[in-house]
Amino acid sequence: MARSADRSEAVRPHTKRMGREVAMQYLYSCESRGELPGAATFDAFFEMLCAEYKLRDDRLVRKTREYATMLYQQAALHADEIDAILRPKCDESWGWERIDSVDRNVLRVALAEMLYCSETPMLVCIDEAVEIARDFSGVEGGGFVNGVLNSIKNDLKQSEKRR
Repeated sequence: MARSADRSEAVRPHTKRMGREVAMQYLYSCESRGELPGAATFDAFFEMLCAEYKLRDDRLVRKTREYATMLYQQAALHADEIDAILRPKCDESWGWERIDSVDRNVLRVALAEMLYCSETPMLVCIDEAVEIARDFSGVEGGGFVNGVLNSIKNDLKQSEKRR
């Protein structure tokens, strides 16, 4: 007979989900401060998070840091391309400058993952981005992020069909 799960046990967070959240928070922090993303500021940011949440250096933290680093680097390296894809989609419904900075950086991280992390299915990227937007920005942010990313996904699939 299978043992039933004890509901009092905490759910162990997934390193990729945490990495997405950290990358978004870091890019948001950089945008808010007018800084360019980079290794030194990311290291300081991550250390601050570890101290604030009393995280110990274990496999979960190392994997989270690794994934967050890869995502923020891809988003920063391809920032012009990512924003060029996002801007027209956002302008259709709201306007790039009017978008909440949290939502804008959720979109950037998600699109970086969609474009440059082929091992992650696009629908997973979108679902994760929607949940992160809901957690950090609210239900409206989640709906907005979902609409923008689904539209981009459809465009990407159309361009693949044309090849």
